[in-house]
Amino acid sequence: MAKKKKPEPKTEPTTGGKVGVYVCHCGGNISDAVDVEQVCAQARKIPGVVVARDNMFMCSDPGQEMIIEDLKSGLVDRVVVASCSPSLHETTFRSALARAGANPYVYEQANLREQVSWVHHGPAATSKASRLVAAAAAKAGQLKPLAPLRVEVQPRAAVIGGGVAGLKSALELAQRGQEVILLEKSPFLGGQVAQLDRLAPLGETAARIIGELAAAVLQHPAIKVYTCVQVEGFEGYIGNFKLKVIRRPPGGGEYAAQLSTLSQSGQGLGEFVPFVGLMPASIPETQEDIHLEAGVIILATGMRPYGPRTGEYGYQKFPQVVTLPEFIRLLAAAPPGDTLALEGRPIRGAALIHCVGSRQIPGVHEENEGGYLNEYCSRTCCGASLYAANLLRENYPQTRIFDFYRDIRTYGRGQEELYTQAAHNQAVFFRFEAGEEPQVLENPDPQGPPLLVRVQDVLTFGEEIEVPVDLVVLAVGQEPNPVADLVEKMKIPVAADRFLQEVHPKLRPVEVAVAGIFLAGACQAPFDVGETCAAAGAAAVKAAAILSRGYVELDPFVAEVDLSKCQGAGACVEACLADGALTMVELEVGGQKVKRAQVNPVLCIGCGACVAVCPENAINVQGWTLKQFESMVDMVVSDEYLEGA
Repeated sequence: MAKKKKPEPKTEPTTGGKVGVYVCHCGGNISDAVDVEQVCAQARKIPGVVVARDNMFMCSDPGQEMIIEDLKSGLVDRVVVASCSPSLHETTFRSALARAGANPYVYEQANLREQVSWVHHGPAATSKASRLVAAAAAKAGQLKPLAPLRVEVQPRAAVIGGGVAGLKSALELAQRGQEVILLEKSPFLGGQVAQLDRLAPLGETAARIIGELAAAVLQHPAIKVYTCVQVEGFEGYIGNFKLKVIRRPPGGGEYAAQLSTLSQSGQGLGEFVPFVGLMPASIPETQEDIHLEAGVIILATGMRPYGPRTGEYGYQKFPQVVTLPEFIRLLAAAPPGDTLALEGRPIRGAALIHCVGSRQIPGVHEENEGGYLNEYCSRTCCGASLYAANLLRENYPQTRIFDFYRDIRTYGRGQEELYTQAAHNQAVFFRFEAGEEPQVLENPDPQGPPLLVRVQDVLTFGEEIEVPVDLVVLAVGQEPNPVADLVEKMKIPVAADRFLQEVHPKLRPVEVAVAGIFLAGACQAPFDVGETCAAAGAAAVKAAAILSRGYVELDPFVAEVDLSKCQGAGACVEACLADGALTMVELEVGGQKVKRAQVNPVLCIGCGACVAVCPENAINVQGWTLKQFESMVDMVVSDEYLEGA
């Protein structure tokens, strides 16, 4: 059978620039599967390519300098880097072009790692890599210098959430000379940290942490605090966000217990109340609508402790089973003595059970009410549990501690010492396998403690052990606060674990896909207080960089209408995926009033949906025009310049 001939290019893939191709070995990630030298040799045959080089790490300083030198010498005026995903290093290489004095948008990246070396092996990998590089070079030759979109920035930040993360972010921004609006849905500042007594691993009091931080926020003239508020409306874009906020009296008894504790404490406005927080202002008596404008937004919506199901480890079935946050409150109120006494009951033996609501396994653990499992490790529970165990043993030496764990994960400074100290304090450890969690049962012996914890202990080679105890403490993990309304309004990406998702955990750890919105603290992952403060500071620095500049420059990859071709069909407006990005406006053409499509470049997401439906081909996305696509496709299917590839 005769071999089917591949279609010839519809147009000669000529280029309008001097293209330099730079292929990365990626430390072997690419070159272990792709013949990099052959890819370079094939690239040199492509029209318009004047140089093709390789480097072990193109993203390194020597790799970037190679590109910069070729640009400065005039050898090249268009750049193709064949390396990893553009989401990792596109910004890196565009910055290199800018440092060389070139337009940063005459750049194209070919992904040879995720799209080639990680999924192909042998000759097929090199062949595909050569074609991807050829397509990128064909497009690069047609790239035109573009100007970034410049957007003026409203000179203030909105911080949503009044816990440690929100307070820290607001204070950091204000200390950098920025105006801040802090929004908190409850009447109190302090968040979940205010529900604690002392903090692991060093024992600082929540009262001191929250008290000092909130006092500094309330005293700073650049910070305006609103409590009892809910974000009901959101629109806009980086530099010009608009929020509709409703401030109303707290209803439904949600905060009744805290308000009752506050009234009984004798503390006033601006004073910290243990296990409540700090109330900065009186509760509103009527509803108030507030309209706010901000240049950037920091989400510090926090977390909540996992709530065990009824019957899970005996919770709510036996009154002697409590969660760790509940135990912390009981311990803080307990009278002194050799043996812990809770509500008049002596606690001679207490069991701690780890990984309650964390590291859940599909098919093994029961799903929660929302039909989900917390498969992640909450990270902070081990340290908090061991700190509570040490505190208990040191203050009540006649109360024994029995610790049931899957794994002890005491990460971070000062955390491992908690484990060592617990062993020194004679806590008895039992290890169980996943799926073989301890059972909390009623003790059949009426003369003994009320509960019995049964487990197959890995440390004694699977021996079944029964431990009679007076109290069971469940080390519950962290869950994100329910902020589905904000997620929907702001189009914030959410990870599989239901925490808010950053762009990249290392390269852009506090940014989300929506420009101008940042994350702070435990809304994005289980954090301890130190990590929360670090993340809040990072978010504040990112936000301050935008606000202090006064404007922001956005990539110009947006739709552009050719008014000489547009006939006002309106199909583009119907297809547009971004609200307000495309509208029909009335213009005067040849003495007649006609309707034509108009793009708001700041709102346009560059998806190209409008391009696909325009009957007149009157719309193109800058940097991704139809002609550029055609040249890429023509090069991919051509054998003329890729012989043997």
